[in-house]
Amino acid sequence: MIHIKPFEFNYFSVNTYLVYDDTKEGVLIDCGCMWREEEKELIDFIEENGIELKHLLCTHLHVDHILGNEFIYQTYGLSLEAHRAEVEALPSAQKQADMLGLPIQVTDIPVKHFIVGNDLIRFGDSELKALLVPGHSPGSLAFYNQQTGFVVVGDTLFERSIGRTDLWGGNQEVLVAAIKDKLLSLPDETIVYPGHGPETRVVNEILSNPYL
Repeated sequence: MIHIKPFEFNYFSVNTYLVYDDTKEGVLIDCGCMWREEEKELIDFIEENGIELKHLLCTHLHVDHILGNEFIYQTYGLSLEAHRAEVEALPSAQKQADMLGLPIQVTDIPVKHFIVGNDLIRFGDSELKALLVPGHSPGSLAFYNQQTGFVVVGDTLFERSIGRTDLWGGNQEVLVAAIKDKLLSLPDETIVYPGHGPETRVVNEILSNPYL
């Protein structure tokens, strides 16, 4: 059985997801913890539940979604895993922070593995399938588990909304096409876990999302 523990972190209320199964192996998706108390909240949950982190996954590399990567790298030795286009097309984390006027220091962590569409990320007795959904950023990924029926989508799709496309490499036409092709084609009752805000379901967005 897969368990999903959401956390809400940093200035931007980023949803970070800890996904693990009954073997206690798990993955961390979009680690946005920024302050000491956020780091402690995450570590306390991992330690109290005896979880062994196997992967540090990124739906995309916008700075608000990667603020905790250095902490996880230093604590667990996990390098991040993301799509190559995110590294090649986006400014460094520090440059993004500077452009957005954030008074913080951010360190880019090396990418351990470049994920491509349809890759399977395995942990314990479970797996996530990587779906390439560009448009919010050039190499945005979603992570889908068919057995449990959920998908973690980053900033591509929200409840009755979609991701912004005015940042580096964004394209609304590409984004809408990718959402329809890769996300709205999933079973209707698939739970959608976005990068910000509440969860939704595929069928809800098919019926009521004004952007789609």
